[in-house]
Amino acid sequence: WVWRGLGRGFKLQCPCARRLVGLTVSHVVMLCCQFFCLRLSFTAGFACLACLSVGSGQEAPVRPPENRVAGFSDRVPDGGPGLAARHPGDAGLAQDPAVLVCEDFETAGRLDDLAARWDTVYHREHMALARDPAFVFAGRQSLECTLPKQDTEFSHAVATALKPARSALFLRYYALIEPSFEVVGSSHNGCMISGRYFVDGAATPGVPADGRNKFLAALEHWRGEAATASPGMLNVYLYHPEQRSRWGDHFFPNGTVLPNSSQPFDFGPAFIKHPNLVAGLGSWHCYEFMVSLNTPGQRNGRIAAWLDGRRVADFGNLRLRDVADLQIDRLGLNFHARANTSGPARQWFDNVVAATEYVGPYCPP
Repeated sequence: WVWRGLGRGFKLQCPCARRLVGLTVSHVVMLCCQFFCLRLSFTAGFACLACLSVGSGQEAPVRPPENRVAGFSDRVPDGGPGLAARHPGDAGLAQDPAVLVCEDFETAGRLDDLAARWDTVYHREHMALARDPAFVFAGRQSLECTLPKQDTEFSHAVATALKPARSALFLRYYALIEPSFEVVGSSHNGCMISGRYFVDGAATPGVPADGRNKFLAALEHWRGEAATASPGMLNVYLYHPEQRSRWGDHFFPNGTVLPNSSQPFDFGPAFIKHPNLVAGLGSWHCYEFMVSLNTPGQRNGRIAAWLDGRRVADFGNLRLRDVADLQIDRLGLNFHARANTSGPARQWFDNVVAATEYVGPYCPP
């Protein structure tokens, strides 16, 4: 009768019970015990204790409730623990089958060692492996990037090709920008996920996306005027077939799109406005970025972002490509400014993970 009850609409958050296949005797016993111990909630569901035990060799911790947007097949969590919760301290995360790239900067003895894992390490003369604990999120080292004081454009990047290319990707990283950062105007200071945006290793700025040639999505902070607190409002910088500017658009969590902010963008009837926000300087923040390409001919592309384990932006109804062979083939981190006249500024990156599912915040060991 327990299973009959489950079939009447109780919401199962336990990945074991959702499958109803391969349950061990211990899982069944625990499920029944929880039922009789009043751990069953008719509104929120219940979780199998066997799955709450990290490192038990059974299943992952229970994931947060998932959000399904009408018209989309992908499920996107609101936040909280994810894949990383299965691997406290990120230990063994690189070997998880869902992980495509895992970089904690711990195994690099010198900066040149990064070239073995990243096919682009741009302007490494202004990079370093930081070992001061104040600038390391976890472990002993992080990647330090310095913007020199100058009135011309300057950019750092570490990037790598994604092979094979794919249609959806989650990218989590930790970043710290020091309080001296005072850039106003164009600045890329986060991560990027792209397809055919780089040709023979060179970026193609100013060439609009047409649905066939390329796309680029970047999570970053934008500070259009000095009155906005530094580093600026979190947003998605996007090259897409419907872009308004040849230099790409900025999508803000509340639905505003630049340029031409007075012109609304159709994110679909299920779009939920999130408050625009600024992540503070001088503190480590956990960023996660998801790009899910649309099926050619349909408007079911989706881009979402999480900050410190909370979903803060979610854009649906997107057309990012018109042909199936345009896929995600590259990911990276960058620190760029069109001009930086206030003085040198540094940004640190740590605990970078690219995966096929939501990664979530680092789980302490």
